[in-house]
Amino acid sequence: MKPAPFAYECPGSVDEAVALLASHPGEAKILAGGQSLVPLLNFRMLRPGLLVDVNRLSELDFLEERGDGLRVGALTRHYKLETSPLVRRRLPLLAEAVAHVGHTAIRNRGTIGGSLAHADPAAELPMIAVLLDAEIHTRCAAGGRRHRAADFFLSPLTTLLGEDEIVSEIVFPDLPPRTGSSFEEVSLRHGDFAIAASAATVTATGGTIASARLAVTGVDAVPRRLTEVEAGLVGQKFSPDLVEVAARQARDSVNPGDDLRASADYRRHLVAVLAERVLTDAWARAA
Repeated sequence: MKPAPFAYECPGSVDEAVALLASHPGEAKILAGGQSLVPLLNFRMLRPGLLVDVNRLSELDFLEERGDGLRVGALTRHYKLETSPLVRRRLPLLAEAVAHVGHTAIRNRGTIGGSLAHADPAAELPMIAVLLDAEIHTRCAAGGRRHRAADFFLSPLTTLLGEDEIVSEIVFPDLPPRTGSSFEEVSLRHGDFAIAASAATVTATGGTIASARLAVTGVDAVPRRLTEVEAGLVGQKFSPDLVEVAARQARDSVNPGDDLRASADYRRHLVAVLAERVLTDAWARAA
């Protein structure tokens, strides 16, 4: 199929881009990597009156260290995150997770801002943003806003992003010293959407868990931090039995639905398996 007719603009600055969005309320869509947008256009699930192509906006394509974290421009391609020595040194979990996004051709074009704005409930990067307490910056003609990732995702394909806004950058805070991390997912084939995925960070103090984070995706309308499971791990001596209990708690705390790829029971089972794996691996890397 082919998309319905639309107008096309390729602005030279972010200010120009958001002005175009403001002048076409509810009619304009941002074109970045296009890996999610173009299929929706071709199936005519979206019929925008205007496409605003932001690929010339070099001001949105950056990857920078800052004192307490990492700044990532919204136009940064997945493949750059996957292969960047800076990301591997400062936030190896981000590089590990993004390697599961589609295939290499997709990662060469897809952008982190596009993935977060699209908010697919099975996508890897929204979960990582939630797990790592990222801050998502957005711009519109009236100015800028900052959103906690935990608040940004509202429902499948729906976020706090306004019709006249564009994601501009994402800030990932540094993890504490002696923190390990891990990511795992299950899909029908490599590159497919995740049936279920999980990621964790664990900070070690001697043989004790000083802090822990655990998130899942593919099993709810939005990516979720399992804070009750996390609370049960903090201050405990690490042991396989402790992780097994946490995995059961994780399984019991999700309420996925059935679809053509997997049943709800299978997804709950996967949450337990993946939670046990990522917590164990994160602890090993921390210790």
